[in-house]
Amino acid sequence: MLFMLVNFTPKFTKKTTLMKKNFAISAVFVLFSNITFAGGWLTNTNQNVAFLRNPARDGAIGIDGVYSNPAGVAFLGDGFHLSLNVQSAYQNREVTSTFAPFAFGTANNGQSEKLFKGDAKAPLIPSVQAAYNRGRWSFSFNFAIGGGGGKCTFNNGLGSFECQASLLPLLGSSLGISEYSLESYMRGRQYYYGFQLGAANKITDELSIFLGGRLIYATSNYYGYMRNICVNDPDGNGMISATTFFSDQATTYSELVGQLTEVASNYAAAGDDAMAQYYTSQAEVVSNAAKQMTTLAKATEDISLNCDQSGWGFTPIIGLDYKIGKFNFGIKYEFKTKIRLENRSANSQSAERLESLSMYMDGRKIKQDIPALLTIGAQYDILPSLRIMGGFHYYFDKQATQEGNTQNYLKSGSRELLAGMEYDITKNIQISAGWQNTHFGTTDKYIRDVSFNVNSNSFGIGMGFQVAKQIKINVAYFHSVYGDYNRYTDDYNGISNTLATALNEEQVESYIESGAISGSDIFTRKNKVFGIGFDFSF
Repeated sequence: MLFMLVNFTPKFTKKTTLMKKNFAISAVFVLFSNITFAGGWLTNTNQNVAFLRNPARDGAIGIDGVYSNPAGVAFLGDGFHLSLNVQSAYQNREVTSTFAPFAFGTANNGQSEKLFKGDAKAPLIPSVQAAYNRGRWSFSFNFAIGGGGGKCTFNNGLGSFECQASLLPLLGSSLGISEYSLESYMRGRQYYYGFQLGAANKITDELSIFLGGRLIYATSNYYGYMRNICVNDPDGNGMISATTFFSDQATTYSELVGQLTEVASNYAAAGDDAMAQYYTSQAEVVSNAAKQMTTLAKATEDISLNCDQSGWGFTPIIGLDYKIGKFNFGIKYEFKTKIRLENRSANSQSAERLESLSMYMDGRKIKQDIPALLTIGAQYDILPSLRIMGGFHYYFDKQATQEGNTQNYLKSGSRELLAGMEYDITKNIQISAGWQNTHFGTTDKYIRDVSFNVNSNSFGIGMGFQVAKQIKINVAYFHSVYGDYNRYTDDYNGISNTLATALNEEQVESYIESGAISGSDIFTRKNKVFGIGFDFSF
């Protein structure tokens, strides 16, 4: 809204662009930063080093099958089988964000394009698979981190944070504001511990079935802030607190309201109703300006979040394995896991006053279902020493309820194709390699810089060493090559919703048409995993 005060000009300007209602510096801390290294949105499939050697294990028979092909474990020999594994995973997340107002940032060197990098580390990912076979029965146990498994840190925040603060020079240009600065930081940590028990039975010499379940304990912590939001001092005194600046503006306008009201009263007492009405209307305009400056001062206060979440869930699991000649087929279905995470927020003040952070209010329960998963795999023995494998995974993401019903924004569930081979160099040394293609049903509306997955091709390679009759050592390396997901919008991160509270509809449309609030993001990742495992049979 533009206004001019005739005879009573505010200290800083004759024309001031103000907000009608609200300015949300509350860049969304939707920190579902699941650190998934292999698998779907909330599912880790790399639960044994054998997977890193060759991810196509859904139709293979081995102790790692306690997770990947539990019905097939029944075909292992009688006795006790144990697998102990440790993996180390490292991932970089990169978001290249382009938004014209970024050029106003003092740290951005006049550039509208900015790279936001996040480092995700999980240096120690343990897992245990165990089975006891006797006759036609197999009883198995699996412990693994089925989702998350580390922490991800964005030391400079994200574009969805900074883009809101970058509007200050755009909205306050008539006040003399041309620069902004801020401190922004985000860290997410997430672990989904899975404890699986089940039993398999060989119905015939060729067919076995499995029934079991997995108890999930989910624990997360999300910590972040956006603080020290500053703008340039129009008087040339460097960068100053935006909150202080707008508070001073509010004080100036409030004092002016008193002056205008007094003048209006004097004219009314003198019987000049026309001038009294004029100054009364001017006082009302300036009063609204004072309220809007107060809103800006409040909106540019520091925002902080420190929220712990925890919850329990249970996953029923069924499986089937069928052997015929040189072929072996395995199938598994994991039902949807209903999880409700309860918040424990050390500082809930920001969440209490900002709607975009309300999902992190202390005591609130958050929907975070793990989607159902169907896996199908096959193995064929070309030679006694050479085996090839293939597999398919489908995650029922759209049927898993997430907070805000964001699952409705997906085009489809995630799917994976897998292939691999294993060769016995000698009776004591094996080499294997495999490939996995992962495709997500992502849409522009679903993907967020705080949590995203992009399509990838992953490659695993490793070796197995039978160091003793009862002991085998597996070593492996797994590398993912990610594509780019490009998102462009003429309303970057919903900026027009913010502008709509400050400008009229025609002005918002002019910003859109001019491209002033258009923007784009390029999402990608880098990922590598190392692992060593020890298999025992007694």
